[in-house]
Amino acid sequence: MFIKKILIIICLFFEVYSGFGQDIHFSQYNGSLLNISPGFTGLFNGDYRFSSIFRSQWSSVPVSYSTFNMNAEQRLSPKQLGKDMLGIGLVFNNDKAGDARYAATQLYGNLSYIFLAKPDSSLIITLGTSFGFNQVGFDYTKMTFDSQFDGLQYNRSLGTGESFNWTQYNYLDLNLGSAVQYVLKHRHRFMYGLAFHHVTGPVISYQGNDISKLDYKVSNYLSYNTPLGQKTELITEALFSLQGKNYEIIPHASLKYFMNKADNLAISGGMSFRARDAIVFRVGYFNKTLQAGMAYDINTSKFNAATNRRGAFELFVNYVLKLKPTFKAKRRDCPVFM
Repeated sequence: MFIKKILIIICLFFEVYSGFGQDIHFSQYNGSLLNISPGFTGLFNGDYRFSSIFRSQWSSVPVSYSTFNMNAEQRLSPKQLGKDMLGIGLVFNNDKAGDARYAATQLYGNLSYIFLAKPDSSLIITLGTSFGFNQVGFDYTKMTFDSQFDGLQYNRSLGTGESFNWTQYNYLDLNLGSAVQYVLKHRHRFMYGLAFHHVTGPVISYQGNDISKLDYKVSNYLSYNTPLGQKTELITEALFSLQGKNYEIIPHASLKYFMNKADNLAISGGMSFRARDAIVFRVGYFNKTLQAGMAYDINTSKFNAATNRRGAFELFVNYVLKLKPTFKAKRRDCPVFM
């Protein structure tokens, strides 16, 4: 049936888009850590963190993609936990692809426990989980079929000869994750994140069957930062994801140059490489607790015959809000009357 061919094409494009995986992804994965692991929820220096990232891919071909992510987090310090903390957050993702506008909309609630393994916060370990609602679907009116060809031209008024039980599908999803942050001698900063996605094994089907099960996914994130001089810092990252028989590997390295180290006023530039898919150029801007970035992918896969090596463009912004503690005057006895 022709409809099967259409669905196969959609699936193939979706697989290529996700870098040989099934889930959405970003080249600037450091701008969307909550999508990598719920263990990163609340793992920042501040009270609130807000971040957003937008990706536009393959605009030069008829099956362009756009992906949008927005996160909001809060770090809590309940007295009952002593020095330990909690992280809570919301994650929103929206992804649209192809002529039929195959779309995925996701909303997750995150919760993490932040354990201070060392009193000076040089070692922090977290455990996190995220639970969310997902909706996937496509626009049936954007599709065309062989039966709508009247012998001379395409005629939309003709029947398609196809039927779907529905064109949208909703499901619930559960992810588990952890993160470790370690600072050695105030110079070497290591961070590692691990996550298991789609723990409940949700099924996505438009025909009312249970044969289309979403594969489990394992994500590994590693970063290392260290100063190289008074005004420069080395930033390295790597992301390895495995989902079913598909995988994604993205190593990255960049240099950060400080104009004013006290205010964290700096710029950065570097490169990433997505195995068998693209070379990525990244630039960044820092100002106190604000971080922004831009990336451009140059396609190196066999699909470059269609893209002319033009891959994706990304923008992201990340802002941490630190609340100033309210001043409380301490009551003291006057020594004159003692």
